Amino acid sequence: MRDFFKYTFASILGTIVGLGVLGALSLGGLLIIVGTIATSSKDAGPNVENNSMLVFDLSMNITDSQPTSTTAEALSRTLSEDSEPSTMTLRQVVETIDAATADDRILGIYLHSTSSSSNGFATLREVREALERFQDSGKTIIAYDQDWSEGEYYLASVSDEILLNPLGVLEMNGLSSETTFLAGGLQKYGVGVQVTRVGKYKSAVEPFVLTQSSPESRQQTEKLLSDIWSDFLTTVDRREKISAQQVQQVVNTRGMLMATEAEQQGFVDRLAYFDEVVAQLKELTGKTEEDRTFEQISLPRYAAVSDAQRATKARSGSQIALVYAEGEIVSGEGGSNQVGGDRLAKQLRDLRRDEDVKAVVLRVNSPGGSATASEVIQREVQLIAESKPIVVSMGNVAASGGYWISSYGSKIFAQPNTVTGSIGVFGMLLNVQSLGNKQGVTWDVVKTGPYADIDTITRPRTAQEMAIIQQMVDRIYQRFLNLIVQSRNLPAQKVSEIAQGRVWSGQEAQQLGLVDEIGGLNDAILAAAELAELGEEWKVEEYPQTRTFEQILLERLLGSRLKALVPTPEPDPLTAQLQQLYEEVSIVKNLNDPFHAYTRLPFTFRIH
Repeated sequence: MRDFFKYTFASILGTIVGLGVLGALSLGGLLIIVGTIATSSKDAGPNVENNSMLVFDLSMNITDSQPTSTTAEALSRTLSEDSEPSTMTLRQVVETIDAATADDRILGIYLHSTSSSSNGFATLREVREALERFQDSGKTIIAYDQDWSEGEYYLASVSDEILLNPLGVLEMNGLSSETTFLAGGLQKYGVGVQVTRVGKYKSAVEPFVLTQSSPESRQQTEKLLSDIWSDFLTTVDRREKISAQQVQQVVNTRGMLMATEAEQQGFVDRLAYFDEVVAQLKELTGKTEEDRTFEQISLPRYAAVSDAQRATKARSGSQIALVYAEGEIVSGEGGSNQVGGDRLAKQLRDLRRDEDVKAVVLRVNSPGGSATASEVIQREVQLIAESKPIVVSMGNVAASGGYWISSYGSKIFAQPNTVTGSIGVFGMLLNVQSLGNKQGVTWDVVKTGPYADIDTITRPRTAQEMAIIQQMVDRIYQRFLNLIVQSRNLPAQKVSEIAQGRVWSGQEAQQLGLVDEIGGLNDAILAAAELAELGEEWKVEEYPQTRTFEQILLERLLGSRLKALVPTPEPDPLTAQLQQLYEEVSIVKNLNDPFHAYTRLPFTFRIH
């Protein structure tokens, strides 16, 4: 029946798009179509057979908050039998693995990868801990890939057996962080840049004014990478056949191992082709050679099953609100991938006033941004802390403005490889005077005061104007320092020493007093329940709450053109590099602080 509706609707949709008569559909007709899809999509769902392997594609994108789907993506998932979400939230992944741990129908987990992923190591650490709990229950984990990267191997190292294609490669060359410097290009095209900053390690402005990293920036990056790499070595060292020293030896001398070398040195247990792996899994799940494949269910499909089971057994009682702050912090409402200061502050204010909410967990995964927006959010966090517990859980990055909004948490959790700190402030002011003049464009201004056009981009700021802006940045930096002194109960002298815009790993941040405990999101939720003295009767509600498929369709189909239902292919290497360059430059559009003051990490801080 579902196939009938699926193909019928696809045919109707194709006709509508082809004829361009989407606007001619009546509201009633659209509602009928939406109802049909909704009904067909709410069937019994996939069944979980006995002796099933849970299939976990390590290339899946794991986010903190639920991603916003476009109408095309929502329709594509509904109309495609094999289509599954390429993104899951961290909480979904962890809870799904935990559900499988207690499910007698799930025999084991099969880890594999279909493409590269960009999940941060703090995220991977929480997933690995869930895999460890699964394995500790006595169940099997088998991992196979054609090539293993460090991030994938970080998870696979927990497996009972790691397999590699005979022509595969194991990457083991360490971590790197590459910065793109734009100063030369901006100068060439006549774009002027003026900066103010406080903190010798506050390197966010460097790509716009330098051609290489400053000694201070290089120092902090080297230390941060060293801490994250140390956690990697400590983690994979738990594998019996290899040691941290052995891994470092490969990093220092080879950078990668061919399949036979990886097997000989104990990084993988066995070399095998895909059909041989399938045959092994068939035998494990009780299938015969004649069967097409082994008994299996994918992680996203099993997540739907476990979600439904949890919904029927949902705990009643007091509510813990889980609020996500993921993305750049900007003034105003912000977009779907940003932390809008006004929007998040209102959400926190509503939760503070909600008597049913007994505790709040603020999950922060942000490099920071607008100082003004950070202050707006921080004030609401402080007010919540005065009336009910608010526990902060730091993800891959919770630094600069991300740490600003976290500082008043009743308790702060971070992973050892979380990027945090960066207590500093900068201002950056662009002007296009030279660029315009080269094209024959000039500007003239009439004003009633010497500083009336201080915000213009058509000329450089004067020395007097830069002095005013620097004073403002200095005051905001002092506010940041005082905030940490008060919220973390630390001596002012110590805060002054550990600030300076310096980035720290989670493990160092704990030693410095910036973080209370090492742990993940679930640890933060349990701590919130304990602080609120909720006992065993409580439930977690996520904010902002995600919309259903029907809501997405109605909101976007009734008033916008339907996007093509075609998956976007991965770009070629040259296009990918150009897209990355565009992302570097486009970050400037997020700089909307009314005072041009920003608490943000370096613009191009990526770890590979």
